[in-house]
Amino acid sequence: MKDWFITDEQLHQLYPEPIRAKARIHWSPLYIAQKVVSFLAPNDTVKILDIGSGVGKFCLAGASYKPSVSFFGVEQRRNLIEYAEAARKKLGFKNVHFIHRNFTQLNLHEYDHFYFYNSFFENLDGTDKIDNEIVYSNELYNYYSIYLYNQLEKMPIGTRVATYCSWGDEIPPSYHLAEVHYDNLIKFWIKL
Repeated sequence: MKDWFITDEQLHQLYPEPIRAKARIHWSPLYIAQKVVSFLAPNDTVKILDIGSGVGKFCLAGASYKPSVSFFGVEQRRNLIEYAEAARKKLGFKNVHFIHRNFTQLNLHEYDHFYFYNSFFENLDGTDKIDNEIVYSNELYNYYSIYLYNQLEKMPIGTRVATYCSWGDEIPPSYHLAEVHYDNLIKFWIKL
């Protein structure tokens, strides 16, 4: 069986060229995913949600690194969910699930820990967009950040969040910054 997770370039072969072209900016590198999964999966019974999962790269990598952990990706673009599902089927993973919705339509209490590669940034003026399939605005950036902040505030003590390329706007003060890696690109948070 081919090992798709040797390099990012190898894994990107699961996707068509237009998707591969966006990988450097929009999809988590494997070394980031590996570090994040080691933090978010302290045991084998957790359910991890990737908020704004795109084409599913983080969830697929996580499923490879921790086959007994359940990974969920929520994404509002149907075409990206279709790419994620096609890759999941090709890999044969049963511990990955992709949800076509806006994350505000989910009950976050159904998940234990969260990965957030700042999927809200696209809404800011002057940022690189994945496509033109959704509406973008500074107001949506603020709305999503506040919504996530409020939902994380309601999570139980011990909830873990890993942020990548985030300003931290969405993290309530009830979360302790446990670790920082790669020049502050990754931050690991635990609710106290």
